[in-house]
Amino acid sequence: MPDMVEFMPTEPQAATNDLDHAASVFASVRPRLFGIAYRMLGSSAEAEDIVQDVWLRWQAYDRSTVLDPPAFLATTTTRLAINVAQSARARHETYVGPWLPEPVDTSADPALGAERGEALEFAILLLLEKLSPTERAAYVLREAFDYPYSQIADILQLKEANTRQLVSRARRRIVAERRESVGSVEQRRLLKAFLAAAQTGDLAALEELFAADVVSYSDGGGAVRATRIPVIGRTTVAKFIRAFAPRFWVGAELTWIEANGQASVLVSQDDVVFALVTVSASAQGIDQVMWVMNPAKLAGISLSLPGSRAPHPSDPEPS
Repeated sequence: MPDMVEFMPTEPQAATNDLDHAASVFASVRPRLFGIAYRMLGSSAEAEDIVQDVWLRWQAYDRSTVLDPPAFLATTTTRLAINVAQSARARHETYVGPWLPEPVDTSADPALGAERGEALEFAILLLLEKLSPTERAAYVLREAFDYPYSQIADILQLKEANTRQLVSRARRRIVAERRESVGSVEQRRLLKAFLAAAQTGDLAALEELFAADVVSYSDGGGAVRATRIPVIGRTTVAKFIRAFAPRFWVGAELTWIEANGQASVLVSQDDVVFALVTVSASAQGIDQVMWVMNPAKLAGISLSLPGSRAPHPSDPEPS
């Protein structure tokens, strides 16, 4: 009979097999980890950094002590995201101009919204910014990923009753500050109509599309020229958009994509993407117009347009 020792894996082989298994487990939950971190932070780059940090910690951890790897990885991701969110809040307070979330192409990465599309749209991410990091985590885990309250309590190291209060408080605040949004088909129709009116500077058409208290946010991050305050009100926003129409849209090409689960448009010139435009709307009309123009935030989404690149701050401004 052959010596059974011959068939026992060597220590290096065992270590390799263990790491391969660890990598397989991590890969199976990676989309969810990114989804948690992104919704917490509104930044694809920061979410990727957190997921990479979680992977490094997972490699180094004594995995034999982990009974539920997906729960362990989700807990690690959430706690790291809370820490980053605390410092991000201070950074956003000194951000040049309005801050908008970094867009993600959900048509290219459907797993981001596969479980639930909650807490993914720009308007919701903006409202989440007003919550504390812990409130935000509780809301995201419950509303976007349907975690049971008991597990959220374990992740946040709180009592279950306190966790329920956090989610309830966050939900009330979001409902109070946001009108019921229109469906995806109507949102796309309104965006299409808005773009047609914006390119021609049609003041009457713009005013007809807007809710009375519409707000236009332009996120240039200080890297490109963009208004540094929100523009508010139907007539004011319409006049603002008409004023820059002659120079903003000249030679511009529009590419429709799905960003953050909603219809959006990349605006490019000579294969350089210089803006992403989308709208949020309710029964009252378009209530938010969002212009993402910060080159750092366009870098990832620009890949949706073959051959394109995001602008560099040294590039000439769009004419």
